[in-house]
Amino acid sequence: LQLEESGGGSAQPGGSLRLACAASGTTSGYAAIGWFRQAPGKEREGVSCISGDAGRAFYGTSVKGRFTVSRDNAKRTVYLQMNSLVPEDSADYYCAADLTDQMCYCGGFMCYESPDGGYDWGQGTQVIVSS
Repeated sequence: LQLEESGGGSAQPGGSLRLACAASGTTSGYAAIGWFRQAPGKEREGVSCISGDAGRAFYGTSVKGRFTVSRDNAKRTVYLQMNSLVPEDSADYYCAADLTDQMCYCGGFMCYESPDGGYDWGQGTQVIVSS
């Protein structure tokens, strides 16, 4: 599965951005899609995840109540609406797909110890929150 993120950019504190993760390639069923971010010098952080079956949404503690994940299966696209942005949200954001649909139920949305978690990854999009 190939993934492509879009929608990154700059925003002021308190502002909003919407990221999109478009999927292409052949797959049966719906994959769980997760959003991860990594800031310079920091570890990768699981931000949000939406399951492939029922479209259940899950959030990391730092973004709960501010970010909303959704999916449009007809467009094969998952969105991450980011509101009330703070400078700490600045990072490179990546989406990842888990065809086993287990991602959302694993700690930090990482089910395996391998660096890529066994997922398909996009190239990332940068988000900068600054006044």
